[in-house]
Order: sequence, then structure tokens, then C-alpha cells
Amino acid sequence: MRALLSAELTKIRTLPATWIALTLTVVTNTVLGALAAIDTVRITTANGEVAVDQVGTLMLAPAYIFVAIAVHAAGTEYHGGQLRVSLAAAPDRTRWFGAKLTVAAAVALLAAIPAVLPGLLVQHGAAGDLASGRTATDLLALLAAYPLLSLLGFGFAFLTRGPVTPLTVLLILPVLVSTTLIGLFPQVVRLLPHEATLSLLGRAADPATALGRGAGLLVLTGWAVLLVGIAWALIVHRDT
Repeated sequence: MRALLSAELTKIRTLPATWIALTLTVVTNTVLGALAAIDTVRITTANGEVAVDQVGTLMLAPAYIFVAIAVHAAGTEYHGGQLRVSLAAAPDRTRWFGAKLTVAAAVALLAAIPAVLPGLLVQHGAAGDLASGRTATDLLALLAAYPLLSLLGFGFAFLTRGPVTPLTVLLILPVLVSTTLIGLFPQVVRLLPHEATLSLLGRAADPATALGRGAGLLVLTGWAVLLVGIAWALIVHRDT
């Protein structure tokens, strides 16, 4: 198992997508944190013009860049027959998947710290409330949301056998699906991954789709467990 973990860690840290996604996430979060801090930019919404930090989907956008780290780690297994090579080297599919999942989760958790911290420090530092409980709450929520979204994308990449579809769906879901269905089925929309994440972060876009932070965490965790479970089943029973 140690050899498998080492191999997976080497693979994920040598993927260019890992470092590109992490860098873009840091930069985007920092820029958004600065815009929220200076509080001069306004975004036009259905409720009129609001500050940047009040647009939950915009503030969450860097997370979908960050998700590319785990998505590429999983999805690139299907490029050029790489999966067959991996399974030939590690015939125990459950152990191989467990190693890959462990490394992806650990990397997502550790990388989330530098990904979100600069933007948070800029935003709350300018407001002079770094020592407040709100800063700690926001940090913990982000450190839960980023890895969970990453695991959701990780499982989705095995389901679709590549990295492109998961990233596309995760981007389209909040922009098209949620905005289309929110007026008709708010009780359903609130349980989608994007809305659950916004609730976890305390940034629900609409009171009709808002959950408590704890409920948002549970729903998002449920999605991550579901997608990872499906991925494991596919690796064991379908993929060659």
C-alpha cells in the first residue's frame, strides 16, 4: 500500500494541471478577496447591484478551478490506456482505488489551505476582523467545501472516463440548471452540490434554496460519497 500511495502522489504532483489549477485558484481567490475588501465594485443581479462578496456563485467560482486537480488525477487514467497499465501493476483494484482516493483527498485538503487563505486574509484583513470568529468559520467552511467538491469531481471523472465532462457539468450546473429550476423546484435545487456548497459557506443565493451550514455540509458530503462509491463500483466491475 505504501508503494501505491507513493506512486499516486508522484503522479498527481507531476501533472501540470495540478500546479496550473492551484496557481489559478490562488490568484482568483486573492483578486476576489481584494475586490470584496475595497467594496467599490458592484455586480448587477435580480435584486439590484450588490457587493462582490454577496454573489455566492462568483465567490465560489475558484473552487471549480481547484476541482481540476482531483478531476485530472482520476480522468487522465483513461488517456492512452493508462488505466490498463495501472491495473496491471496493481491487480487488486480496490486497493489501487483506495490509494488513489487517499492521495487525492489528502492533496485536496492540503492544497486547499494555500488556495483559500490568501484571499481570505486579504478580505478580512482589510475589514480588520481577522481575529473574529467569522474568519475562522469561513476558513473551516472553505477547507471542507474544496476537498468535498474535489472528491465529487474525482468520482465523476471515473464515471465519465475523462476530465472534460465533469468540469463542464460542474460549471454548467449552477449557471444553467440551477437558475432554470430554482423558481419551479427550489426544494430540489437546494439539494444540488452547488447550492449545498453555498449553504455550507453561508452564501446561499436565494432564501428558498438556503440550508443551514451543517445541512449543507451533510448534503455535499452525501454527493461526494455517492460519486466516489459509484467510481469504486465501476473500477471493480466495469473498467479494464
